[in-house]
Amino acid sequence: MSATFDGLLLTLSAACQRHYGSRLVALAVYGSVGRGTPRSTSDIDVVLVVESLPDGRIARVEEFAEIERMMAAPLAEARAQGVQTEVSPVFKTPAELAAGSPLLLDMTQDARILVDRGELEQALTSLRTRLAAQGARRVVRGNAWFWDLKPDYRPGDTFTL
Repeated sequence: MSATFDGLLLTLSAACQRHYGSRLVALAVYGSVGRGTPRSTSDIDVVLVVESLPDGRIARVEEFAEIERMMAAPLAEARAQGVQTEVSPVFKTPAELAAGSPLLLDMTQDARILVDRGELEQALTSLRTRLAAQGARRVVRGNAWFWDLKPDYRPGDTFTL
C-alpha cells in the first residue's frame, strides 16, 4: 500500500509543479500519509504554499481543479488496487505561511516535504525551536493526541509561539 501512496505523491508533486510552475513555493504531505502510517481509506492531506493565490478558498479550489483532473486516472488506478483515497489540499500564500497556523504544529512532527524552496522547512524548524524552548510536547492517547504547549502554565501566564 505504501508503494501506491508513494506513486500518487510523485504524480501529485509533478502535477503541482507543472500547474503552478514558478509560483509553487512548497508542497508537503502530512497526517497519516506523511507519517507513513496510511490506511487504505486515508486521505492524502497536503499543504501547498503558492505565490499569488486567488483570494478565498473557493477560488483556490477552482484553481486546483486542473490538478484534480491530472490525478483522476492515478486515483482510479489506486482504487482498483484497494486504496480509496482522495487529495485534501490546504492552500497558503508565503505570507500566510509566515503568519503561522495551528496546522503547522502537527507538521513539525509528521510532514513529508515534497517540494520546497526552503520556506516551509524554515517555518517548521523555527516552530520546532520555539516549541522546544517552551517545553511543548504532543501528548498521544491511543490513536489521538493533543498539544501541551506550555506544560508549566499557570493561570494568568501568557506565551507566544
